[in-house]
Amino acid sequence: MIKILIVEDEEPISNLIRINLRKAGYLCDCAFDGLEAADRMAEGGYDLILLDIMLPKIDGYELLEYAKTLDLPVIFITAMGTLNHKVKGLRQGADDYITKPFEIVELLARVESTLRRYHKAQKIIRILDVEIDVPSRIVRQNKEQVLLTLKEFELLLLFVRNKNVALYRETIYENVWESSYLGDSRTVDLHVQRLRKKLGWEKHIVSVYKVGYRLEA
Repeated sequence: MIKILIVEDEEPISNLIRINLRKAGYLCDCAFDGLEAADRMAEGGYDLILLDIMLPKIDGYELLEYAKTLDLPVIFITAMGTLNHKVKGLRQGADDYITKPFEIVELLARVESTLRRYHKAQKIIRILDVEIDVPSRIVRQNKEQVLLTLKEFELLLLFVRNKNVALYRETIYENVWESSYLGDSRTVDLHVQRLRKKLGWEKHIVSVYKVGYRLEA
């Protein structure tokens, strides 16, 4: 299983990230200052580092240099959101850069994207009675293959990677269709209905009033 180190000195933010990453199926450890983070990195076993810049004892830039000697991918998560800060972080070797405040769905997508580039993303996802072979785009339910369209498959992955999180229709549309949401909910609603029916997940993919949908698992 993928293991992620969260390096963040603000405990509420660290806990928010940890809880949502665990819901998405990742193992997580937390470090609250740069020295503790360096010690944990040295112990090994991590697949990705989520790193704040402004840290006690050792700052994020110095930790980034150390992480790169260990061939660890790093995503900066920081309140330092100017263009100069982003350029500096990326030029020094960060794999991605997220500015606070951020949406959890964006964080999860960037984590998955970074892991995929390092060939560490989950290849098989199991949830409820379904097994998803991500590289092959094959979905099985009780060992029987379920035929999904490309958009239905992407919709399923979005729900699974954000299980127990209420997703706005706008968020669903922009992640699955990769274009701006113009307020027409019929496309999202129709695909959700089809996915529910194909998987028999009417009780698991629930409607959230004035929001969108949530996968309960």
